[in-house]
Amino acid sequence: MPAASDDLCIQPFGDSGVIAGLDTVDQARANRRCLAVAEALRRQAPAWLIDIVPGIASVAVRFVATTVNEAATRREACRALLAEAFDRLDAGAALPSPREVEIPVCHAPDLAPDLDEVARATGLSPDAVIAAHLASPHRVLMLGFSPGTPYLGGLDPRLALPRRASPRTRVEAGSVGIANGQCVIYPRATPGGWHLIGRTPLRLFDAGRAPPAVLQAGDRVRFVAIGADRFRQLACDP
Repeated sequence: MPAASDDLCIQPFGDSGVIAGLDTVDQARANRRCLAVAEALRRQAPAWLIDIVPGIASVAVRFVATTVNEAATRREACRALLAEAFDRLDAGAALPSPREVEIPVCHAPDLAPDLDEVARATGLSPDAVIAAHLASPHRVLMLGFSPGTPYLGGLDPRLALPRRASPRTRVEAGSVGIANGQCVIYPRATPGGWHLIGRTPLRLFDAGRAPPAVLQAGDRVRFVAIGADRFRQLACDP
């Protein structure tokens, strides 16, 4: 259902949620707007609104309700909250100062199985691929796919490649991959189809920590190259 703006669509998200999405080609602008909306909702959320999750170009909210009628009432209240927030806030709305997070990454051949392939596909040398990735102004657009998985925007356009034609059935935890103009870090071993150009020894998600995820939407990320010995040292350091 269209809401306060022609590019905004608000609809049910399961039986206890609502999602608002922006239809736009300007991904960076849409993401900044969604982060601003999510931040504003967190400051004014009623007690029954239990989760607010920004996506790349969307904001999803979840609520609790004990009856069908209460759920219907709160669903409409969520629609109204989202519509008002998007109507009031644009991509220039004030956001908390972004955190600067440094992520060490090792590009040893056994940890960067697709580096040479990416170099051939982009016409760059492997060292130039690494340099372009390290210099990119990475920013966390959202967390998704699996707990704590950060999707990073800002990748150097020279490294824009589609996903691999054949996904891997297992990508090791900490792997740093690129595809579709973005960068991702795998917090745990999962299947995946991104081009792997390095690996970090950091544990990006731990359910026993508070907060459990190292990175959050809006964070700025700076990758720092490390050697194999330093990688092993950090991997063994709890």
